[in-house]
Amino acid sequence: MQNPRGNDPRIAGPEPALRIFMRRLRQIMAEPSDGQTRLDTIVRQVAGHMVADVCSIYLKRQDGSLELFATEGLNPAAKHITFMMRGEGLVGLCAHLAQPINEPDAQNHPSFSYHPETGEEIYHSLLAVPVSRGGSDVLGVLVVQNRTERLYSDDDVEVLETTAMVLAEHLVSGDVAGVNTAAEFSRSRSHVVRGQPIADGIALGHVVIHESRVVITELRSENPAIESERLETAVGEMKATLDELLEQNDVAAAGEHREIFEAYRMFANDRGWLRRMKEAIQQGLSAEAAVARVQNDTRARMSAHKDAYFRERLKDVDELSDRLLRVLAGRKTGQHAQALPADTVLVARTMGVADLLDYDRTRIKGLVIEDSSAQSHIAIVAKAWGIAAVGQARGVMERVDFGDPIIVDAETGDVHIRPSSEIIASYADKARFRARKRRKYRSLKSVPALTRDGQRIGLSINAGLLVDMPQIEAAGADGIGLFRTELQFMVAQALPRMERQTQFYKEVMDLAGERPVTFRTLDVGGDKALPYLRHPAEENPALGWRAIRMALDRPGLLRTQIRALLRGAGARELRVMLPLITTVDEIDAARLLIKRELELLERRGGPVPRRVHVGIMLEVPSLLYQLDAVMPRVDFVSVGSNDLLQYLFAADRNNERVSNRYDRLSIIALRALKSIVEAAAKYGTHLSLCGEMAGFPLEAMALIGVGYRNLSMSPSNIGPVKSMILSLDTEALTAELSKLMASAEGSLREPLKAYAMANKLEV
Repeated sequence: MQNPRGNDPRIAGPEPALRIFMRRLRQIMAEPSDGQTRLDTIVRQVAGHMVADVCSIYLKRQDGSLELFATEGLNPAAKHITFMMRGEGLVGLCAHLAQPINEPDAQNHPSFSYHPETGEEIYHSLLAVPVSRGGSDVLGVLVVQNRTERLYSDDDVEVLETTAMVLAEHLVSGDVAGVNTAAEFSRSRSHVVRGQPIADGIALGHVVIHESRVVITELRSENPAIESERLETAVGEMKATLDELLEQNDVAAAGEHREIFEAYRMFANDRGWLRRMKEAIQQGLSAEAAVARVQNDTRARMSAHKDAYFRERLKDVDELSDRLLRVLAGRKTGQHAQALPADTVLVARTMGVADLLDYDRTRIKGLVIEDSSAQSHIAIVAKAWGIAAVGQARGVMERVDFGDPIIVDAETGDVHIRPSSEIIASYADKARFRARKRRKYRSLKSVPALTRDGQRIGLSINAGLLVDMPQIEAAGADGIGLFRTELQFMVAQALPRMERQTQFYKEVMDLAGERPVTFRTLDVGGDKALPYLRHPAEENPALGWRAIRMALDRPGLLRTQIRALLRGAGARELRVMLPLITTVDEIDAARLLIKRELELLERRGGPVPRRVHVGIMLEVPSLLYQLDAVMPRVDFVSVGSNDLLQYLFAADRNNERVSNRYDRLSIIALRALKSIVEAAAKYGTHLSLCGEMAGFPLEAMALIGVGYRNLSMSPSNIGPVKSMILSLDTEALTAELSKLMASAEGSLREPLKAYAMANKLEV
């Protein structure tokens, strides 16, 4: 007979068993009892619902081990005396993998770990699911077992996972508090969140959570005129606030961080942005909903782009929109600044440069952001202001509360939340040791980088922003070995005009004074596409149409930049470096273009540089077989070790799965680098190396050993490298390295470490 209810959704059928079970679980959580009693009741309910012989709950302790807290079916005396390390047994494996383990014959599984006190030898099948919140932060493991061998069904897995999810929420909320002092859950336990260092340093302090965005409750409006007026008033107030922030002393000074703020203010004044919001209001939306509509529309258009420029522009849109929503909601920015602890560590899901200005910078020691990279605007400002910062710290917001003690290790990317006293003491020592080293490095600022046997090593910095320029003096550098001109293009809203470029290059050289600056011509394309330049889609952009290839195919772009460089230099010497050269034909074509621009400037009677040095960045392995043709054609060569080695080994240095498959100190790499030294010496060509390799004391020692005498690196690396150089005997090192390269195989890292230790070198 036909079911009288049919398919009519208005007529309810029997309540599903899972829903009844979940309601019973929540009732248990709400009952007045201690945490242990609740857990004991839960395992009985789960065992009965799943017809399981055993149900157990293991919870994680602060040391990472798992403790049996509650069980139905195992020996009750095993509670609180049975422990498993993370990864031990099937329970530990479940916690380690953070995914279910479903085994019909658990005792014969290679990971099975037998604990005789539990009496579990009579049980065969096992289903274990992690107790976690939001797919991360495993708090424990929920297990069922049966005497018979069986593979648990998908429905069984769903029931247990749902139970684990409810249990996790209650553990986090504190509803099961008091189960054991060894287990302090989620927001009370110690955590280590791993992220990406974006601004070097170490900070010990207390958490201040950056305010979240406004939740919009009123979406519609019947009076567009009033909403439009509210919007205009809020935009005006926001602009005035930004103007005030930009007049602060620590922002008003020249620097690239200032340019970022100015670009941000220009975006706030964009008429198209305001027009689109007003159009949304005319369609019946409230002012708040109009801001959100335009924000979402802009995000939809821009989120398809993967390059760093668009990601930063998208963050500007989000930050300005959220800031405007706060004004509309009557929230005054900067109110929280007065209550900051003296050792504030800001924690945010996302954060923009203007948001940072709302805080008292003198109280900010560290910054932790879930979504930010080393190339982001916030990273640039953090570096300029000396704030230790970590980005890509996924899940950190779920783990912190206001006032929590926190340590930011922006050397490794680790963020320690509610660290133990031992960890705090260790980092306090590390911070003091770091401070002592910094004082030592500062004392070496004016000391020439001379080895013990009198070899002078040139130490320059890599730069690309005006904010980097004071670092020449601060680090005691000889100049700028690599100035990345593309950064100016990447922070601009549109292609910088020649006048703007000329002024920029002039300011760079003015700030450098008598110290040389090597300008690398525009290196865009690949992962550095400019949104205002059309660029074809490529399957492998890193090996595609980029750098000098694009510049020669679009000579107008290169001519404009060369013209600006020549004019910006005035009567000074100018050093121009061409990136990603693959063949000598590219050198000839670029030099001819530079020659014509120089002749044009002479004919027009403008100030002409007293000398133009044209060099290349050697970063493509094909040039290793053209060195006899390359060296006579150029005034200098700078080795870009980052790209040269990743192309040499065909391993993306940013891909963790393959980047560790080669060592920069392998014999293969050192032989390639030495062949360049020999060719440069043969033709008398000035040689330097400007990759990351130069900034590590051990690697710098090896480079000096194979013949490099000019290195360029991040400003913060000059002190450690100079300290190593001052105690180095190059003649002895060269002899030792030659012997190792002739007799050893593979990596020379360990032999070089042993040599450094034996000779008391700081590496």
